[in-house]
Amino acid sequence: MKQDITYLIEELRQGKTAACQYVLAEYGPAVYRMIQRIVVQHEDAEEVYLDVFVKALGHIDSFKPQQASFATWLGRIAYNESLNFIRGKKHNIVYMDDYEQGIDSIGENQDEGVWDEQTIAHLERALEMLPPHEQAVITMFYYDDMSIADIAYITGSVPSTIGSQLSRIRKKLYRIIKTL
Repeated sequence: MKQDITYLIEELRQGKTAACQYVLAEYGPAVYRMIQRIVVQHEDAEEVYLDVFVKALGHIDSFKPQQASFATWLGRIAYNESLNFIRGKKHNIVYMDDYEQGIDSIGENQDEGVWDEQTIAHLERALEMLPPHEQAVITMFYYDDMSIADIAYITGSVPSTIGSQLSRIRKKLYRIIKTL
């Protein structure tokens, strides 16, 4: 596999159309899903999607296989481009300070395993209320099954910070759902 990615990167450096098409076909859907979780408007997500691949292909020399997989490297570009796109736009989001009081007691006496349509709808609404970074972290972990190490690389953080953030975000989601 390492030789395959080395060959692909070399083909991309040479600007070969087939390599670019392969990257779009192989990695494009996952990149678009990540973008769309942060940039929810379809047209805006498409714009960011194009920007991600233009940037990735234009900076292919900066890819270091010893630091991360190619998919994770693309994910980092997608994450950063998505956040850059939404900066300055006003969103109805909830910050940790809004829910700090009593947060340590969250998670106690929960009815685990009770997932009806209303609970899922509340969860989706609560996710939309999170700041973009928190939305991205929680969806990368649960929806994309990414490791904490990969999420840390994508977000430019450290694994222990991501673990702490996941814990706080889960508690925050629980509190938001209770208020809905």
